[in-house]
Amino acid sequence: MLSAIWETEGLQTVGIVVLVFASIKLLHILGLISFSEDSVEDELELSAVRHRPEGLEQLEAQTRFSRKELQILYRGFKNECPSGVVNEETFKDIYAQFFPQGDASTYAHFLFNAFDTDHNGSVSFEDFVMGLSILLRGTVQEKLIWAFNLYDINKDGYITKEEMLDIMKAIYDMMGKCTYPVLKEETPRQHVEVFFQKMDKNKDGVVTIDEFIDCCQNDENIMRSMHLFENVL
Repeated sequence: MLSAIWETEGLQTVGIVVLVFASIKLLHILGLISFSEDSVEDELELSAVRHRPEGLEQLEAQTRFSRKELQILYRGFKNECPSGVVNEETFKDIYAQFFPQGDASTYAHFLFNAFDTDHNGSVSFEDFVMGLSILLRGTVQEKLIWAFNLYDINKDGYITKEEMLDIMKAIYDMMGKCTYPVLKEETPRQHVEVFFQKMDKNKDGVVTIDEFIDCCQNDENIMRSMHLFENVL
């Protein structure tokens, strides 16, 4: 249950960022990623898949994963997604199973769009491991840029108060009855007011990526959260 996590301004801000990284652990728990150490093919096995991924060498150069790690990740990805891609409904199904007390569909939609970097309606293995590489092994700057892009819903380079509220509502809807005490209807908007006042340094009504990064880097709780899942794989 979430209880004191929203009680201080610092921890409220952590709530925005940490759930992004918790999503990676979630994908492991639900079987989308396999961490088995059994032997796997030297190259990506490509038969009977609709999407043909990049070669191992290229992905190894573009991510912070080793060849062996990419092989393991691909095997788990292929087992769950034989077509070679994940669609938004799959994301929603995963989150619905993990958060049965709430409605996770909107948060899953936002997270899916963050992984779907080319906005073609599907997440390929390349999309998946590129995002995973940033969230697990990227620099603090890279992780914060990824988080900023999650909240920049319309991808115009700014976070508005409305966008932040949409994300916050999605998180609260997803948690459902897991919060204690039960959150009041106006709680998301109240929290967004606090976040936005802190992040919008020049009070122009939008948060730029520089303002977002500066605010997060000056919050020691968020900085600790950057390292939560570095040893997952």
